[in-house]
Amino acid sequence: MGEPGFVPEGLEPGELITLLSASAERPAGAPAASSRTVPAGRRGITIGNADYEALRETALGCTRCRLSDGRKTVVFSDGNPSARLMVIGEAPGAHEDETGLPFVGQAGKLLDLMLASVDLSRTDSVYICNVLKCRPPGNRNPLPDEIESCTPLLKRQIELVSPEVIMAVGSFAAQWLTESTKALGRLRGTVYGYHGVPLVVTYHPAALLRNPGWSRPVWDDLQLLRRVMDGK
Repeated sequence: MGEPGFVPEGLEPGELITLLSASAERPAGAPAASSRTVPAGRRGITIGNADYEALRETALGCTRCRLSDGRKTVVFSDGNPSARLMVIGEAPGAHEDETGLPFVGQAGKLLDLMLASVDLSRTDSVYICNVLKCRPPGNRNPLPDEIESCTPLLKRQIELVSPEVIMAVGSFAAQWLTESTKALGRLRGTVYGYHGVPLVVTYHPAALLRNPGWSRPVWDDLQLLRRVMDGK
């Protein structure tokens, strides 16, 4: 999974769940948590016209909000910084906080299957990140000041990656990117725009694992994504 060019033949929506392996841990060799020493006290972040590596270094050392107090590592991104598609989720979970990579564990495996079903892969054609770069305690919802602190990082990430299309996964990312308070079920099925970049929204893979009945809507969202990417 996640290998370039892998497309499950005849994949049906329900099989996105059944193809999931029971063991869904990130393979050995994943990047370890950053050992950067974070100074005591809060400090702002300066982004401006930072290039990609400078932006990443800024994120790794950020102490702008309370989330820096309890994180193990900053989760900046995974995938190809020159990707056609940018996938944006909400915030890191426990697995992500341990590995420093977004979308690992079972939800990450399912995301890889979802992408593979439309001939996409984080290895070569997808860049993955979250609105927040640090895990909220207990995976609670992000607070407004935490969002405000991380927003400049995400905006610059989008500018630097310059994707052809963005896919928001989960209610929080979808509402943030569309600037809407509608429920995700009402948001999906439409192509939006984020500063001129086409935007498609769908359910979070973790939610799909809990609600396999959403396989058909997710399948439809992926077909919409593929059509947008193909210019149809």
